[in-house]
Amino acid sequence: MAQDIPGAVLFACSYNAVRSIMAASLMRHFHGNRVYVECCGLRAGDLDGFAVAVMDEIGLDISGYKPKTFDELEDGFFDLIVTLSPEAQHRAVEMTRTMACDVEFWNTFDATLIEGTRETRLEAYRQVRDQLQKRILERFPLAPAPKF
Repeated sequence: MAQDIPGAVLFACSYNAVRSIMAASLMRHFHGNRVYVECCGLRAGDLDGFAVAVMDEIGLDISGYKPKTFDELEDGFFDLIVTLSPEAQHRAVEMTRTMACDVEFWNTFDATLIEGTRETRLEAYRQVRDQLQKRILERFPLAPAPKF
């Protein structure tokens, strides 16, 4: 069941290098003018080249993004935090004990665990991207086109 779209959403994972940046980029693509979107990780890793490649396949450029941690967020006020890894879920629950903010856990596979050929690895990243896109559109549906 679709819910109201919050005004500010934070996507969080472990390193802010793959899952959370993919989710934030997709959310901005679909709802950028309606929602403030940010992302972070428990630790700031290096932006993952495979993540950049699979997002580029769908026309979204994340190559200039600089991963950041929870502590580096400029704005700490969110209506919803969507966590994509168990450790990010624990941090978000701790962080929101004293604030009015919902937390949702979307257990999302870590594509960096896949080994093999470049194509095998890219396919794992595509699956994560596509899963996140499906989940975002289910949870935050697009507004119907105006009727004239």
